[in-house]
Amino acid sequence: MFSVYGTSGKILTGGLEQVRDLAPVQAVARTRAVAPIARQGDLTPSTVVLAGVGQGGAGGGMAGGASAYVAQEALAAYAGETTRQPLTQVHQLMSRKLISVRSGAPLRAAMRMMSRAGVAQAPVLGPMGEVRGLAARGDLTRGLADDLDEIAEMTMIAHRLAAPVDEVMWTPVPVAQSDTPLREAAQLMLDLGLPGMPVGDDNGRLIGFLSRSDLLRGMTHEPPLDLWT
Repeated sequence: MFSVYGTSGKILTGGLEQVRDLAPVQAVARTRAVAPIARQGDLTPSTVVLAGVGQGGAGGGMAGGASAYVAQEALAAYAGETTRQPLTQVHQLMSRKLISVRSGAPLRAAMRMMSRAGVAQAPVLGPMGEVRGLAARGDLTRGLADDLDEIAEMTMIAHRLAAPVDEVMWTPVPVAQSDTPLREAAQLMLDLGLPGMPVGDDNGRLIGFLSRSDLLRGMTHEPPLDLWT
């Protein structure tokens, strides 16, 4: 099950086909596809940072990084039971510690925060922690004409940096529930060209994030887990 959230709140709750066929979601996906920007960065586990609110922990992370964490988990799994356990739901792979951006924050602050944290995208949250959209570092230059001279390009980028992140974020955006099947989440990300998908509770408050890298790690780096059974 998925929900779709925009700046005015929840638009729809439904299954894969309903969300995929929703006109506003299709329109956003088509617009983004016109000038594709690399969106494959991973939201590696980190502390929560709200752009425009605070910078605590933006440069932090686990010692050894995500690869060390995965290796330790794999060794621990082999040291104990070797019964293969299928991964079937979003909550089994999603990142629970997130980088997020507060709605209304200047794009400049959001870009700085994502750069320091080493991520390429972050959910945009409203005042109650509800998902409103998805911001990406590629939003800075998305849609700029190829034939702009250097001064005009710098002027447009400076103007965009001063604008609220809400003006350039991906919205409306699908939000998975924690018990959403991984197959359906992966299919929707593929169909819409999403770099990842926020995971929310019944009220749309952010509780996790599922990235493409999370899916790949689940398939290749966490034996003896068995994906797609």
